[in-house]
Amino acid sequence: MTSINATRPGRGGLALPVIAAAQLLMVMDGTIVTVGLPVIGTGLGIAETDLDWVLTAYALAFGGLLLAGGRAGDLFGRRRLFRAGLIVFLAASLLGGLAGNGAMLVAARALQGVGAAIVAPAALSLLADTFPAGPERNRALGVYGAMGGLGSVAGLLLGGALTEYLGWRWIMFVNVPIALLVLAGTSALVPGTRELGRIDLPGAATVTLALGALVYAINRAGSHGAGDGLTVTFGAVAVALLVVFAFVQRGARSPMLPSGMLADRGRLGANLVMLLMGAGQLATFYFLTLYMQTIKQYSPMITGLAYLPFAIGIGLGSGVIGPRLQNRASTRIVLATGMAVAAAAMGWFGLLTPDQHPLLVLLPAQLAGGVGLGIGFVAATVGGVRGVAPGASGIASGLVNTSQQLGGALGLAVLAGVAATATTGQPAGTPLRDALTSGYAAGMLGAGGFYLAAIVTAVLFLRPRPGNRETGPTPETLGSTPG
Repeated sequence: MTSINATRPGRGGLALPVIAAAQLLMVMDGTIVTVGLPVIGTGLGIAETDLDWVLTAYALAFGGLLLAGGRAGDLFGRRRLFRAGLIVFLAASLLGGLAGNGAMLVAARALQGVGAAIVAPAALSLLADTFPAGPERNRALGVYGAMGGLGSVAGLLLGGALTEYLGWRWIMFVNVPIALLVLAGTSALVPGTRELGRIDLPGAATVTLALGALVYAINRAGSHGAGDGLTVTFGAVAVALLVVFAFVQRGARSPMLPSGMLADRGRLGANLVMLLMGAGQLATFYFLTLYMQTIKQYSPMITGLAYLPFAIGIGLGSGVIGPRLQNRASTRIVLATGMAVAAAAMGWFGLLTPDQHPLLVLLPAQLAGGVGLGIGFVAATVGGVRGVAPGASGIASGLVNTSQQLGGALGLAVLAGVAATATTGQPAGTPLRDALTSGYAAGMLGAGGFYLAAIVTAVLFLRPRPGNRETGPTPETLGSTPG
């Protein structure tokens, strides 16, 4: 492909806050509704078994369309798509705040995900366009990675405060002024490179529908059993659509996922680790929120504040510890270290009991989990975009975000079923609070299983190349053929 707009030097000092704020906003909205779910369900008459779709609709649309969003940025201009995505996100937030029923809110959340799928890959690509390879880009990636991790916890904190003091609708409305401020700052961004080509709409449609069907099948299996007719039907539809997607990609002139994108073992491994991290993280927030509000009877505000250790841990891991480790060790070692810490934290959560003092498990385990995930976010982000040609950075960055978001949707569906099974499997006569807590703890132990799988993935896939300290993309590796 031929570049039709060369990158010019950007005002990095202004560009980084704009890009980081956009990433924070997109990730924050993945969890900002979590603390308010019980209130939302009561206000809009959403059944408790359907509340997870308020989370899943956003994650599915976000993750399912990220690759198409990244490709659109490559073709039509990254700054232009960055602005367009912010406008879509802003409009969807207004719609969600005005929702009169559950279906309208879920639709608004899906539309928010569409906007986020346009903004997020454009943001990471603009970062690569603005900062030269090496330590400067690594520092910028550290800030970006911190927003990816911190945004999830910021959503929980802000969601709790808004729900308690202004009402749950402000969870949606708060995005409007933030998006407007980011839009105002986009003049500081470089236009970014543009490539000749087209968007693979059939590929985007088939993979998004396939993933939606798969998540629905997993969710339904948890409540109706794996042999349920609709469960089997949607599972079969998901498999069929994934097969169609593979054929569409093979015959497409401009495939959504270029065949060489995952040919590099390290890049493939980084994306698999990001998927596993997303699978564990969103489910952990879901279970912790239910534990704090259902079992401990915390108010939304106190629930939000109780997530502060997670926020501090992610800030330390992604903003301080992760970048330093990344400059001293291989991505494989950094990822394995972060995931080991996160897995240990999930084992700690497995010790939760209904009447336990929060200083014994709830708060310190969050701090440890945040540090581990923060380290992992930085390393997986660096590994996911290393060695990619400038014209394909939109696809690479979209794939990193896709892995995290789809992992969250799939992980929540799977671990919700694990928690429900553990709860119903308690001996007869077990108090409800004890049974529910056992289920939540089982779900978080399942998240620890995902993190252990991430360690194995990092060790097997991320093998450092001879003479490469893996501190980030270099002028020599940019544009090279994955090997």
